[in-house]
Amino acid sequence: MNTELQQKAPDTAQSPEDILLKVEDLTVYYELEEETVQAVNDLNLTLRRKSTLGLVGETGAGKTTTALALLRLIPHPPGVIKSGKITVCGKDLLSLAPHELEQLRGKDISMIFQDPMTALDPLKKIGGHLTEVILRHSDCSKAAARARAIEVLGMVGIPNPEERMDQYPHEFSGGMRQRVLIAMALSCHPKLLIADEPTTALDVTIQAQILDLLRELKEKSRTSIVLITHDMGVVASICSRIMIMYGGLIAEEGLAEEIFYQPKHPYTKALLKAIPSADRKEGERLVSIPGLPPSLIEPPKGCPFADRCTQVMPQCRTEMPKMREISPTHKAMCHFITEE
Repeated sequence: MNTELQQKAPDTAQSPEDILLKVEDLTVYYELEEETVQAVNDLNLTLRRKSTLGLVGETGAGKTTTALALLRLIPHPPGVIKSGKITVCGKDLLSLAPHELEQLRGKDISMIFQDPMTALDPLKKIGGHLTEVILRHSDCSKAAARARAIEVLGMVGIPNPEERMDQYPHEFSGGMRQRVLIAMALSCHPKLLIADEPTTALDVTIQAQILDLLRELKEKSRTSIVLITHDMGVVASICSRIMIMYGGLIAEEGLAEEIFYQPKHPYTKALLKAIPSADRKEGERLVSIPGLPPSLIEPPKGCPFADRCTQVMPQCRTEMPKMREISPTHKAMCHFITEE
């Protein structure tokens, strides 16, 4: 794990103009025929301009649902945004008309999806993917769109971009296809980039290259990033602020150094202990979190982490804990926050 944390000023907005993204009390359900999945409950987050937020949690925690909600891409049916407010670039996302949404997506806010092979049309050349996005959101000629596409392919580190424009997705490696998705997302200079598990299924060398690329592009393009991942090592290397998600709720949030060096929620502590250590002895077992995540169909009455928590108390099983402020930048949802 790259333990070089982002040492930056506290990620707290000083003025309304400084806020790029604000989510208030977001609740998302999937209403199936016989049951309802409570995927996200009362989620709140604020993202400043030119900053990076890491959203971390196990599979099923609600991370991807949150990302899709930020683009209003929740599949309906069965998905439905039950309540809440999402403000992006000063616009109320949930009240926008379809044509206004189309203008916002790709131009002001873009997303890098998990699987580059399924996100790209195998019958369309790479140049076609890129120019289509540029022409949709820019008032320019086809020649200008092609020139911009070549420029952005070069920017994300694809060699011979002019030649690569005429190739198909299957002619690219997994890492190169991921770079194409990043190029598509950045082609129209978005203010907000949502990256959903951008290094999944890539080997560690390519993972490092993609993270270096995102870090470099953030500095050059001054784009804000929401990075969704289950890998604590990934957020350590790129994010200034981290939110830990569990059972559709935010368990803890804070600056990167607060989460890594002063964790308060038992789930956060368990995640950090589960990170493989370079000095682990040969044959020593990796640390894991026993048990399974809670059911989102029948959520527990109390703390969702109670069944897996080593510090559980009777109150934890009967009463949902409230989010408690530890510092102006650090909060945790736990009945028994200890000073360590």
